[in-house]
Parts: sequence; C-alpha cells; structure tokens
Amino acid sequence: MKIYTKAGDKGTTSLIGGTKVSKADLRIDSYGTVDELNSYIGLLADQPINIHRIDFLRAIQNNLFIMGSILALEQNAQFKIPSLIATDVIALENAIDEIDKEVEPLRNFILPGGHQSISFGQIARCVCRRAERLVIALTHTTEIDELVYQYLNRLSDYLFMLCRQMHKELQINEIHWKSR
Repeated sequence: MKIYTKAGDKGTTSLIGGTKVSKADLRIDSYGTVDELNSYIGLLADQPINIHRIDFLRAIQNNLFIMGSILALEQNAQFKIPSLIATDVIALENAIDEIDKEVEPLRNFILPGGHQSISFGQIARCVCRRAERLVIALTHTTEIDELVYQYLNRLSDYLFMLCRQMHKELQINEIHWKSR
C-alpha cells in the first residue's frame, strides 16, 4: 500500500464517511491540532524525567487519537469509532490533584522555561489550549461530544501541573513573572 494517494493534491481531504472538505476546514484544523498535540505529548513522554509517567502519557496519546477520530467523523456517519468516557477526564483530575499535593501552592504567574523538558511541556500546554479553542469554535456549527473539549480543558491544566512537578523533580526553580 502506498502512503500517498494524490487525492489531496487539489486542497481537499475526506472525513470519515467520505465527505470531501477543504483542508482549511475548521474540522481539519481541529483534528490536525489534536494530532500536533499528540506529537508534543510523545516528545514529553520521551523525556527521561517522565519515564515513570510514560504509561499515563501514552494513555493520553491514545485518548487524543480517539479524539482525532471523533473530530474526523462526518455528521450522521454510520461508522463505529471509539469514544472518550467520563473516567478519562476524571483520570486527569486525579493526576492534577496528586501533583497539587506535591508542589508548593501557586503564588505567582510562571513563565515557561527553565529546562528543555519543562519547555516541551509548556509548548504542549499551549497547543492543547489552541486545540480547545478550535474545537469550541467547531461546536458553533457542528455537534461535538462535550467530553472532547472537557478533556482538552483538563489536559491543559494537567500539563501545567506536570511542568510544575518537573520543576520540583529536576530541582529547578520556577521562573516567576515579574510585573513592571
């Protein structure tokens, strides 16, 4: 099987179900950004500091792949695809709560940086927020399961807290924003 089909050479692609849409369609931008986020989560999982979190980060990647399928599925398509479930969001909340017990209370805004692994996490957080904004915009014209944007919202919070945890584990001070 060849990886290229040339079907998209004219600027269109097909949703799951066969409907052709522009590659600039908001739905394509949404699941493309989720795919970008998945790649950054992979990069984050590959950091030595996260070796003991790799299973959790891979589970997130699997959920993002499911999310991409949900977003790529055309309205009223008769395809069976996996779905997100409420416990996926709860797992992120539980992880956030565990990290919150370990790190100092947040008293300042924190600037991204301090270590390459932390910076990768902050980039993932930003891409996650962008994906969430795109999905919310998509809900104005398309029915999307609310677990999709709830998961993205909670995931960005988890990524922020993961960066705080990495600061602690790497014994690197967080960089506090200093107002003028």
